[in-house]
Amino acid sequence: MTADQRMTLADSIHTNGATPNPWWANAVVYQIYPRSFQDTNGDGFGDLPGITSRLDYLADLGVDVIWLSPVFRSPQDDNGYDISDYQDIDPMFGTLDDMDELIAEAHDRGLKVVMDLVVNHTSDEHAWFQASRDKDDPHADWYWWRPAKAGHEPGTPGAEPNEWGSYFGGSAWEYDPKRGEYYLHQFSKKQPDLNWENPEVRAAVYRMMNWWLDRGVDGFRMDVITLISKHVDANGELPGVGDSARDAGPIGPDGYSSPNPFCADGPRQDEFLAEMHREVFDGRDGYLTVGEAPGISAERNRTITDPANRELDMLFLFDHVEPGGGQSKWTAEPWSLAHLKRCLAGHQRAVRDRGWTSLFFNNHDQPRVVSRWGDDSSEEMRVLSAKAIALLLHMHRGTPYVYQGEELGMTNVYFDSLDQYRDLESINMYHQLTEAGVLSEEAMMDALKAISRDNARTPMQWDATKYAGFTASYAPTEPWIGTNPNKDVINVKKQLRDGDSVLAFYRRLIELRHTNPVVAAGDWAMLDEADPKVYAFVRTLREEGVGGGIDGSGEKRLVVVVNMSSGSAALPPETKDLLGLNMSGAIIGGASADRVLIGNYPAEQVAADLLFGKLAPWEAFAYEL
Repeated sequence: MTADQRMTLADSIHTNGATPNPWWANAVVYQIYPRSFQDTNGDGFGDLPGITSRLDYLADLGVDVIWLSPVFRSPQDDNGYDISDYQDIDPMFGTLDDMDELIAEAHDRGLKVVMDLVVNHTSDEHAWFQASRDKDDPHADWYWWRPAKAGHEPGTPGAEPNEWGSYFGGSAWEYDPKRGEYYLHQFSKKQPDLNWENPEVRAAVYRMMNWWLDRGVDGFRMDVITLISKHVDANGELPGVGDSARDAGPIGPDGYSSPNPFCADGPRQDEFLAEMHREVFDGRDGYLTVGEAPGISAERNRTITDPANRELDMLFLFDHVEPGGGQSKWTAEPWSLAHLKRCLAGHQRAVRDRGWTSLFFNNHDQPRVVSRWGDDSSEEMRVLSAKAIALLLHMHRGTPYVYQGEELGMTNVYFDSLDQYRDLESINMYHQLTEAGVLSEEAMMDALKAISRDNARTPMQWDATKYAGFTASYAPTEPWIGTNPNKDVINVKKQLRDGDSVLAFYRRLIELRHTNPVVAAGDWAMLDEADPKVYAFVRTLREEGVGGGIDGSGEKRLVVVVNMSSGSAALPPETKDLLGLNMSGAIIGGASADRVLIGNYPAEQVAADLLFGKLAPWEAFAYEL
């Protein structure tokens, strides 16, 4: 299906409430982590020419958009999310000419290119920050500078303005001897937060964004964009700082409190996003804006993505991939299907008639979903669970995001020692939590194996050669992070030859998103929400101009059923009723293999399993009514 045909389909169906419907209404986005995708010069790091060399693979997969994690100039303290120059490419990845070539070659293949916009913070090596260290400089108020706590010697333990902790470990405040004050950094101490209350900061960010759009990029994924508005008081003060009477939050076992309740979705969030839209995107066509949205509820997602409010196209919500009850991800209780159902149902229901949602289970900050929620204990279970989880995600209403290697069913790497990890968060939290006695060294290593971000950052597995085809086997430098040993079994070259591979299954899912109006935009309703094993829902699209009733006339419907376990499971009651199962368990009139739109077992087996009312391990299918 061509891009023009996809846009025609998008125009014919209801999506986010906009008229006409946006081009991304039935698009699929592919996220690339550049340093781990393809290395062409043998230095052990992926680069822009490497991405360009693999564009045919992405076009054949069928995706519409590629999103690049940051490739800007950076000291690489947090793998590029600490930017020192927004209008240059880091030499690790190439040059601006390489970026221009990538954009041109992608556009030639009908692919759009979205860049990662990191503007809640910069690198401490950015010229803006270096200038702000001088209280008399025009940039002095571009960051969150505060004096030491009253009665404390600046730069000594306990003198920090409040007790906020960084998400990467330690205090969220760093003392700068030159200025004699502390600056706020919610992440690494080399990632100072920008002060969005200052209109000059916002204007500089908008100029930079326009510069990139004029250069040919097609939009932005906006890193932690919902942290740009802080909850300041009438005097512009942060909670628990200076004369502020407000509490900075409860202290956790690590000795710090979380800044999130005070730094996420602040009172000017909508104002800032609407201003950004007005200053950058008004008058432009064909772009995509998606915001990473920590601290945002499903209801707020509806507001921000409602096209009438002119803020963002969609958001990444995280409650479904985070532990419930405010737990730390390092000490959380095991994942439950009930939690996933509750969260995704909330996402879907909130944007039933206005707004839009992003669909994802994997990204550069999450472990591999087939290891996290699936079963990678054997090759058979890995393939079945990878397909089941993919079907579950892609059959929801929204825009699916595929993270590199997800389409192969890549797994966690399970490193055995701390020195194999490269992720700043993982290393810092290991030391902080073990030294504080929160976790033993053994327990923390187990946590890293399960949840570390490095699980998603190992090299893309193109083939079974020494470095998985990421870089040449004879390259003078090893990859920046270790290659997953299962590259011999899980790789692109092998799966391209297998019509029943995980890769082939993803191609079919993406094709359905482009060609089937029910998948692209049908309404969504949960079935059997309390079932502990089976995730089932129905997608419904009313045919325009045709009356409909409770019998389903005038409607096209899909029932999606996924057994999210490695054991057999019974079809739950509501799903049975919708499929037309009678009291004895048989489908009235018989189940038809022809009605299986897609499944990870043969259609004939799906029909037979329906007759008996039981599901095989990880059995997943979409059945047309």
